[in-house]
Amino acid sequence: MSTDKPIPNLAELRQEIDRIDEAMHRLLMERGTIIDRLISVKKTSESGSAFRPGREASMMRALAGRHEGLLPLDTVESIWRVIIATFTYVQAPYAVHADISGGDAPMRDSARFHFGFTVPYVSHPSALAVIEAVAGGRGDLGIFRIDQGASSGAWWRTLADKDQPKIIARLPFIERPDHPAGTPVFVISKPLTDAAVRDVVLYAAQFERWHKDVTGALAALGGEAVASAADAYGLSVLIAAPGALPAAQLQTALTDAGASLAQLVEIGSHAERFHVK
Repeated sequence: MSTDKPIPNLAELRQEIDRIDEAMHRLLMERGTIIDRLISVKKTSESGSAFRPGREASMMRALAGRHEGLLPLDTVESIWRVIIATFTYVQAPYAVHADISGGDAPMRDSARFHFGFTVPYVSHPSALAVIEAVAGGRGDLGIFRIDQGASSGAWWRTLADKDQPKIIARLPFIERPDHPAGTPVFVISKPLTDAAVRDVVLYAAQFERWHKDVTGALAALGGEAVASAADAYGLSVLIAAPGALPAAQLQTALTDAGASLAQLVEIGSHAERFHVK
């Protein structure tokens, strides 16, 4: 007796696809009803902010960790990013302001991949204009290219004041070769009182005198100089360091490396990136 299963016909396979599509749609609508209840509990429509970078990072790690099969991870990540960003927008409407001084196309690709088309995208000619827009808005985000060098100036210095926006995320979060929106960007928002994730802490460092040994000193601590720009005050450097590293220890290491450090101010933090081979 043959144990081979009968091969389903085309109509049966399409019915299965339709069943799954309907189930996914109903689950999304059900998610919407929960978000509606969440709004009344969190009162995000009053606070103007619904961003939870730590929760987003946890969700994306779980997504990448369990993914398998024919569907590309790029597609799955994009779908979930749009779901998260759109429901966040439903809780408290916001816009994404982009510094396009290094080119509009990569910034637009990053914004659309990570935030979708429902969230408004607003381009600006400079990083300072983005910071000003976020500072003046209710709950907007700003994005900056990390790899455009000193062409946009030491924009991170502007975040040093206590009430200025702060860095809350680094995108893309799921790192992998040939990412469809792989341009590295920092995301800023108004300061998050209880939702910031501190795997990596960012500092605006002002050096009156730089020393070549600083790079090695940072690496020994698990940190790095992400960007730098010379200005009238010397050399301004954007430093990323492990969140568990005390600021005083970082400052001592920089000074011991031979640099003349004038200022070291925390300007935000973000989740550790998730790497996929």
